[in-house]
Amino acid sequence: MTDLFPKVAALLCALTLGQPLLAADGTTPKSATGHLSIELSAAEDIGGACRISFLAQNKLQHDIQHAVYEMVLFNTQGSVAQMTLLDFQDLPTDRPRVRQFAFEGQPCNDISRILINGASTCEAADQNACIKTLDLTSRAKTELLG
Repeated sequence: MTDLFPKVAALLCALTLGQPLLAADGTTPKSATGHLSIELSAAEDIGGACRISFLAQNKLQHDIQHAVYEMVLFNTQGSVAQMTLLDFQDLPTDRPRVRQFAFEGQPCNDISRILINGASTCEAADQNACIKTLDLTSRAKTELLG
């Protein structure tokens, strides 16, 4: 009975403060610590290249001075079409940033998925911030995975 009291007290505090205690996997939820979101906003064919636009929003408690992601583009058959590094530059806290990249000789209709394979560079107070809180979405028909 005595070890039940701390659990009930913690639950009441969390409910009172409106904060979840733990995510389903036992970690602190993204909403409690902030997150970095990357949205695949658009993909359009421009002069023999697929130009892809990403919207990045840093909702962490610190700026990211420099982020470079290893990206893998998959074709419509599910095979790797291209692997490259994309420089997202600086990602300041609470300031949305749009980054565009052109993939020469790669029509947008031939790209089915884009995988963020990892962060090649992450200059931030927390060196894992570029990956561990990543929240990915896509407005295009191309899927964005991480």
